[in-house]
Amino acid sequence: MMNNNLVQRKSLADEVAARLQESISSGSFKVNQKLPVEAELMLNFGVGRSTIREAVKILANSGFLRVQQGIGTFVEDTSGINEPIAHRLKRAQAEDIAEVRLILELKIAEKAALNRTGNDISKLQHCLDKRIKAANDNSLNECIDAHLNFHILLAEAAKNDILADLYKLFAMQLKSDLLAKYEDTSFFKDVTEQYRNLLDGILRQDAKKAWYWCAKITGNSN
Repeated sequence: MMNNNLVQRKSLADEVAARLQESISSGSFKVNQKLPVEAELMLNFGVGRSTIREAVKILANSGFLRVQQGIGTFVEDTSGINEPIAHRLKRAQAEDIAEVRLILELKIAEKAALNRTGNDISKLQHCLDKRIKAANDNSLNECIDAHLNFHILLAEAAKNDILADLYKLFAMQLKSDLLAKYEDTSFFKDVTEQYRNLLDGILRQDAKKAWYWCAKITGNSN
């Protein structure tokens, strides 16, 4: 029997899926064990049938559950190795995201300095100008959008599609984190000069300088 674990925002199937996944990962359910029936899950989580079904679908697509029509839903895997990275990021600890983000951004800055084109520099400069203007205007949402777009453009300048795709997934998670963390654009104004130095390193194809300023920026944001 599962512990009562009511979900506060009842319409969020992702949240129910995350709670179920925690129970699976912690060993509350074993591989090949059958989950409680929908009615019991609805009672435990305080949500409707459609939310439970969507949560089960999410975990089935992630490789955690196996649905056998007419028989029931069973635990398929407790490792989460098949879980889409976008889902994994949603339940990740903030410190883990910060650590992986640092690794990604440092490598991206280094490779962007070595591989960037003139067109990349133009797009980065334009995006940085937009970021600076939004910060000076105290337009937080626009500033965060430009901030993340700058890093996405930097990832694309690295000329490694996997790095770029990984960073885009991180950016989706980072936007909500940044909106929750900052009330105004003070931080973004404070690091403007560091971003100019980072871009200068990219422009000069100086990988060490780009790496250094990226580390300074990321360190200040944690």
